Amino acid sequence: MDRDQRDRGNEATFRVPDRIPVFPLPNVVFFPKMYLPLHIFEPRYREMVADVAAQRQCLGVALLKAGWEHDYYGNPPVYEVGCVGRLVSLERLPDGRSNILLQGLHRFDICEEFFDKRYRQATIALKPTPSDGSLEAEVRAELVRVVERYLRMREDGHLWHEFFRRDITDEILINNLSSYLDFTPLERQFLLEADTSLQRARRLIDLIHFNIYERDGAKGWG
Repeated sequence: MDRDQRDRGNEATFRVPDRIPVFPLPNVVFFPKMYLPLHIFEPRYREMVADVAAQRQCLGVALLKAGWEHDYYGNPPVYEVGCVGRLVSLERLPDGRSNILLQGLHRFDICEEFFDKRYRQATIALKPTPSDGSLEAEVRAELVRVVERYLRMREDGHLWHEFFRRDITDEILINNLSSYLDFTPLERQFLLEADTSLQRARRLIDLIHFNIYERDGAKGWG
């Protein structure tokens, strides 16, 4: 059994609690099926990771809203849609810091936030992607076509060919592109909030067209 098959099996049997820790980040948007490495150094988040490792093994990641800098050490507002991740790797460092790896499971809506610990917690409602959310062949082809056009403008474009293998599912293709292309955090949040693979693919196509237009001017449009 390869890693992808093992992870799919673990994901299918893993139960996400109704109340989870939420890790607010200023420039990271996390997507299902993706992996997110994080370096944990603040005392409150060291406590969070210790509790996650000892108990429920998952936490939510949510994007901080604009203006967070004025209250970073308090509890500045976050966007209501985030992604819950399962803790799959924990490396404890001698000075109390740690490196962790999260596996993205599902999107969620924040229902209610709690601040009785040093870190934020929330009750959540999961927003799983519909199981029948595969793209029509023409939509996938259009997405690949516009991405390849965009990548021709980048020096590292040749490194992206692995993303377009036929055996990669539509959801993983879309979430890979949403995670790694040059989008702002707000654009990634816009993509995360799409409720279906088709809607996210359409938003991706529009954002990539806009990026091409910004780089090439009017001649890059169409």
